[in-house]
Amino acid sequence: MTKYSIVVPFHNEEENVTVLYARLKQVMEQVGDSFELVFVDDGSRDRTYKLLEEIAAVDSRVLVVKLRRNFGQTSALAAGFDHASGEYILAMDGDLQHDPNDIPAFLEKLAEGYDVVSGWRKDRIDNFIMRRIPSRCANWLMAKLSGVDIHDFGTTFKAYRHEVIQGIPLYGEMHRFIPALASWYGASICEIPIKNINRERGQSHYGIGRTFRVFFDLMTIRFLLKYMSRPLHFFGGFGVLSIMGGCFTAALLLVMKILNPSMEMMRHHGPMFVVGSVLIVSGIQLLAIGLLGELGVRHYYTSQHPVPYTVDRLVRLLPSDEQSIMSETREDSF
Repeated sequence: MTKYSIVVPFHNEEENVTVLYARLKQVMEQVGDSFELVFVDDGSRDRTYKLLEEIAAVDSRVLVVKLRRNFGQTSALAAGFDHASGEYILAMDGDLQHDPNDIPAFLEKLAEGYDVVSGWRKDRIDNFIMRRIPSRCANWLMAKLSGVDIHDFGTTFKAYRHEVIQGIPLYGEMHRFIPALASWYGASICEIPIKNINRERGQSHYGIGRTFRVFFDLMTIRFLLKYMSRPLHFFGGFGVLSIMGGCFTAALLLVMKILNPSMEMMRHHGPMFVVGSVLIVSGIQLLAIGLLGELGVRHYYTSQHPVPYTVDRLVRLLPSDEQSIMSETREDSF
């Protein structure tokens, strides 16, 4: 089994492909262990795929995954992870803004036993208004809502154990939240400073619109981390509060009617009557949504039989005639 897999997604990076390959090759050959380079072409319209194909034709350690169209960075990373065979997997961008010379630092942390090692662009040199301020706000929110105390969720430059990353579903912009999702399964996470390099060639694919998409994904990840296996606890809570508010309003109207039978309720308290009715109906709907969510969760667990826990290792004493103990085996159910 290959020890290290380096996954790199490319999208219209023809000016950076061969330079990055040469730098990665030099660094990984110095590391000395077996490795493979998994290059993913995410629907490039320039010569990116052609250059990747030429590299793969002369180096058997290179695997090129070509996607039919531009699916986005998260999907490209997922394709690379699915095709990577290494015991440890590193991911980085293909625009030369990540320095391959930082890779040994990631490998050292993996060797210490961490499951996820995240890069931290400690000294950023990006545009202050368009990049650094939105990034700082987003990272602060992610850390608070996910409970994972790292400074930089946004960078792709991360390293993982194979069994950790293989079990994490990726879609939308979810590659940013891999540490949070891995932490939910009990993975150990650390962070190391990395260099932040200005793009030398090509055009950046970053836009301010991506920041808003990340905030929406952040809401999703918060819900998944806290209520993924118990949606009724989320919807049911609001539903009960809504029903209680509606019932209180209805009771108040009833008392007022009893005390003053001649009063026309709709004329004098029509808005209150409507509000109470809407609260009761909305509460019932929220409870129904929660119950439907519970049915979906139950169907998932009964049909696919996943285990709701993580086994780190198994230790078994072998028969005395063998005079040995079975080696520890990782069985992480990520």
